[in-house]
Amino acid sequence: MQADRFAPTLLILAAALTLGACKIVPTAEVAAMKQAGASGAGPAFDPDKMVAEMWDAKVIPYLKAKAGDFAAVRDLAAKSPDEAGQKYGYRAKEGSTPWTYVVKAEGRIVATNTQSRAATIDIDVDKDGKADLVVQIGPALRGTTLRDSLDFISFNSFTNQIDYAQFGKAFNAKVNASLLQAVPRDGLIGRSVTVLGTYVYEPGDKPPLLTPAELSLGPKS
Repeated sequence: MQADRFAPTLLILAAALTLGACKIVPTAEVAAMKQAGASGAGPAFDPDKMVAEMWDAKVIPYLKAKAGDFAAVRDLAAKSPDEAGQKYGYRAKEGSTPWTYVVKAEGRIVATNTQSRAATIDIDVDKDGKADLVVQIGPALRGTTLRDSLDFISFNSFTNQIDYAQFGKAFNAKVNASLLQAVPRDGLIGRSVTVLGTYVYEPGDKPPLLTPAELSLGPKS
């Protein structure tokens, strides 16, 4: 019973200690911390800005230097994916991770799929009338091969998987905004096309799906 007499006093003391240990943060400060990122330090994570700042200075020069002629890369990859990857591609780690190849191609559009948001054009590069390469023209782009082709980008540079994924999507958004929105959806079949882009190696005879970094259309041929 004697302990019961001190219970109210102990409760008051505990409450006082708890309040003393807490810091009341103004709403404005909370908002600022959220803007600064989860760590509460440094600028907010902005993948679109990151991609925009490196695109012309690093990404395009890297892709142009790394790219091989598509037909040569395709033929070498059929014999030795690793040899083709070491020359014309990149993968972040060994093992089952597929190579991402960087290629340049020139050919003629022989088919289109422009009814879907994931629109594509089929390119014949060897003049046999059949598609050798399928190029994404968006606005919905599958995969993150532009990000995955860059040897100066590391997953370890990002706070978590979500940030890394958003960074990959930011490359697709950049291509859409600066390049693919201007690509017409009508009258494409028969036109010549030149493209620089990336794709993931997959065995088999199916034409690879390429994400362009540069694309230019010529007249019908």
